[in-house]
Amino acid sequence: MKKIYIKFIVFMIFCMLFSIYSYAENEKNVYVIPIKGEINPAVTQFVKSSLEKAESDPNSVAVIFEIDTLGGMIKEATKIRDAIMKTPLRTISFVNKRAESAGALITIASENIAMSSGSTIGSAETIPYTEKNISYWKGELRTTAQQRGRDTRLVEAMADRRIEIKNPKDPDKYIIKKGELLNLTTKEAEELGFTDLVGNSYEEILKRFDIQYSEIINIQTDFKMSIAQIVSSSIFLPIILSIGFIGLLIEFFTPGFGMGGTLSIIAFTVFFGGSMLAGNASFAVISIFIAGVLLLLIEAIAPGFGAPGIGGILCIIISIILSSDSIALGITSLAIALVLTIISAILLLKYGPRNQYFDKIILATALKKEKGFVSNVEKDEMLGLEGVTITPLRPSGAVLVNDQRIDVVTAGEFIEVHMKVKIIKVEGRKIVVKKIS
Repeated sequence: MKKIYIKFIVFMIFCMLFSIYSYAENEKNVYVIPIKGEINPAVTQFVKSSLEKAESDPNSVAVIFEIDTLGGMIKEATKIRDAIMKTPLRTISFVNKRAESAGALITIASENIAMSSGSTIGSAETIPYTEKNISYWKGELRTTAQQRGRDTRLVEAMADRRIEIKNPKDPDKYIIKKGELLNLTTKEAEELGFTDLVGNSYEEILKRFDIQYSEIINIQTDFKMSIAQIVSSSIFLPIILSIGFIGLLIEFFTPGFGMGGTLSIIAFTVFFGGSMLAGNASFAVISIFIAGVLLLLIEAIAPGFGAPGIGGILCIIISIILSSDSIALGITSLAIALVLTIISAILLLKYGPRNQYFDKIILATALKKEKGFVSNVEKDEMLGLEGVTITPLRPSGAVLVNDQRIDVVTAGEFIEVHMKVKIIKVEGRKIVVKKIS
């Protein structure tokens, strides 16, 4: 009896182990990787890392790329295309709403294409529209379409408005006329055989392509990815830089360290942090930016404008360009940020005094005698006196007149230390001087 009992226990353990092994053998995972928003370095990094995660899973059998994008950078789109075409897993592009511009290349990179109802794909013209860019882009689209067995003529018509395609079923009608870019709706893509399926759910797509699975794993974008995508965006990049420069501008107008400096630090931290997450910046690039700021501080202390100031400006410009996805994007973003900063400076000087808050930054209150304001010390008798600068005047500073230290300003010129000056105007407590030989 005891032997039978032991045999029964051994048999049950064997059955349990066999069932667990069988379940593990039958477990098949499908990963869903979203490709949404502007195609930029952050999206490329996300797609590559997500694909690596799916490929490292021994039970993964397929990947669905859920696409909803208006396009973005061609270089990044080709990187994503290459990653999709190299993976050993079964690949499906699911156009859920739109796959415009660079999104069209990513879509045709997969083995199968599915589109949800009401979606579109196409309008893949390059910016700027030049023969060189169009030729290169059409070649990328064409070779991808050929490898995946797609209609190369339709794909090229999405990028080149010079292509004209007649409807094979009705020669009097056109799929696309010359001068227009091809953009297919879900229904049109289905009629032309460009999409393999019209579906609105993962389950429907997997059933149609006869992919057996036990679990669908959705990979979500995290906070770091979102920040990196914003910073890498051609729209938000100049805005972030503008906030950083405007913050510095406000800091120059205000005494001590306050709101402007804090705003600037946050903006540049977001910019360089996001650039690092997107793979564009390194600690060496950030060091160049910090060196630029330190050089400008040295310039602010030293008289005149020389090598430290020029070097500081160059370091900041170089670091920002190196942190951008391309030289063109970096220069364009800097130019836009510079224009916005200049406009902000003009508005700050013009309208700041009228604002209750900015009145604290730029003092607009005039202390006039007609309103009863009287200076503690009448200084009209100082008009015409001469003295020597004891600090650089840029344009404010201090001079020594008759062994008395006096705070003065110039008419806008810079005067170095130990230079002879003459008092040319006295307006209440404001004393204006000019350099004399």
